[in-house]
Amino acid sequence: MGTKTVDGAGTGAGANDEAAAVDATDKTDVTKADERAGAVTEAEAGADVAEESDTAGDDEAAEDAERPVGVGQGAAAVVSAALGLVSLNGGWIGTVASARETLVGQLRTASNAGVAQQIKEVYGDAWHTTALWAGLFALAALITGVVVLARPAFGAPGRSQAPWIKSVAWAGVALGVIGLLLAVLKYSDALLGLPSTS
Repeated sequence: MGTKTVDGAGTGAGANDEAAAVDATDKTDVTKADERAGAVTEAEAGADVAEESDTAGDDEAAEDAERPVGVGQGAAAVVSAALGLVSLNGGWIGTVASARETLVGQLRTASNAGVAQQIKEVYGDAWHTTALWAGLFALAALITGVVVLARPAFGAPGRSQAPWIKSVAWAGVALGVIGLLLAVLKYSDALLGLPSTS
């Protein structure tokens, strides 16, 4: 009977040791499984962050492609319209050049010159100088406006030009054409020619 008790006690202690060993193995397996799950979760989170950053980068690239360009083009369009307006009124350069031509005509003309000669030297040449400067401003406005309108064809593909830039550039082109036409008519004496002396 004592043997049975000792055997039973020994068997019970061995069972307890085996149970403890199984529990320790189970705990180790659970810890390893938790670590693997944590690693998988971190990998998924990293993949999500990378995907979000790729999506954000794509969105920024799309916004950059859709964003109108145009500080330089806008400034050139405004300059074109301003040059067109200057071509219509002559500007101060045309006025100064005309006054200078009048003075030169007065110095060149003799006091005993005929009326037709005096009119041509004093007023005619000044009128033609004004028309010439107006034509130069008109030509500059026309070229600048055309360059602004043609620029998107040679720029970055997919970039749109702001509508106001096109409108102002078209205004500069129109004013340039009108100013150039008026300058040619004035210079050729078809518009407001010199009075006849006969």
